[in-house]
Amino acid sequence: MTTFKDVFEKYDWDTIQSKILAITSHEVECSLARPKRDIEDFLTLISPAALPYLEQMARMSRAITQKRFGKTIQMYAPMYLSNECQNICTYCGFSLDNKLKRKTLTDSEIVKETEAIKSAGFDHVLLVTGEANQIVNINYFLNAIHLIKDKFANISIEVQPLSVEEYVNLHKTGVYSVLVYQETYHRDVYKQYHPKGKKSNFDFRLETPDRVGKAGIHKIGLGVLLGLEDWRTDSFFNALHLDYLQKQYWQSKYSVSFPRLRPAEGIIEPNFIMDDKDMVQLICAYRLWNEDLEISISTRENEKFRDNIISLGATSMSAGSKTNPGGYVVDTQSLEQFETSDERSAQQVANVISEAGYEPVWKDWDKIYTSS
Repeated sequence: MTTFKDVFEKYDWDTIQSKILAITSHEVECSLARPKRDIEDFLTLISPAALPYLEQMARMSRAITQKRFGKTIQMYAPMYLSNECQNICTYCGFSLDNKLKRKTLTDSEIVKETEAIKSAGFDHVLLVTGEANQIVNINYFLNAIHLIKDKFANISIEVQPLSVEEYVNLHKTGVYSVLVYQETYHRDVYKQYHPKGKKSNFDFRLETPDRVGKAGIHKIGLGVLLGLEDWRTDSFFNALHLDYLQKQYWQSKYSVSFPRLRPAEGIIEPNFIMDDKDMVQLICAYRLWNEDLEISISTRENEKFRDNIISLGATSMSAGSKTNPGGYVVDTQSLEQFETSDERSAQQVANVISEAGYEPVWKDWDKIYTSS
């Protein structure tokens, strides 16, 4: 059976980058005029040539999103379970070479964090850990899910790449979606950002969404770390990956996130600066290309940007986020993975969404109505 690696190897980074830069205004207009767009149109719409059409793209993105998803924003919160990590990643506060206090939540601490997140109104939770196979492994994940699954309608995870069998077990236990980020699709420089640890294996990580798809997970989330390499080229490969997955594992739903490199302990400065106008262009390009794609905006972004993006294509937003294990009540002083930018409470963000004429959705379905 083929994997995305087979598709990926047919493309060359430098060729795609040159192609994006060579797009003309005529090609942009042709893409905008099409009733249905493909991956080549996505490439066109993220090009510099598309920037003068940003207002038109925003109007179209708003209309498509409202038609497909209505005027709703799904609310979710991350719960960081551990900052233990065996990888050295030059952009992450949890990196093995950072001298910090390591913490992994116990059962009682997981319950306390759960109660705090529930009290803020959330019914959708994202479980996050560093990558430390000896400490936070499949058994730890399964136990954590057993502890919280009766408290939340929707559980997502963002942990180290696992095997198909392990993803099957997570699915059976109650995991709805799995998020996995390649960070960058630039194979030639990937090792520079990941010099040590299992994450340094580019191909193993690249094929992780295939394993998630084979396990029958309901939703798969992808993204790249914006700031490592040229955002346009990286985003093309991310979209190419999504395009492949949707055709190969058509039963699953898909989402995309936009993590911009944020300040954290001991990390590098961004190699490529992506301003807010670039981010809006990228979000609109995704929506114009793929009407069914869920688009998630985290608290990495500042208040003003998040307020303005509500109507332009977003379908889910985190709020009141803590990016350190136990950050809600257990250990509020432990080191964060990265600094959040929007530090408003969940209710404050929900009020802004309502004031924009949208509905903040805390729980959109009940698991008793979902077959395994």
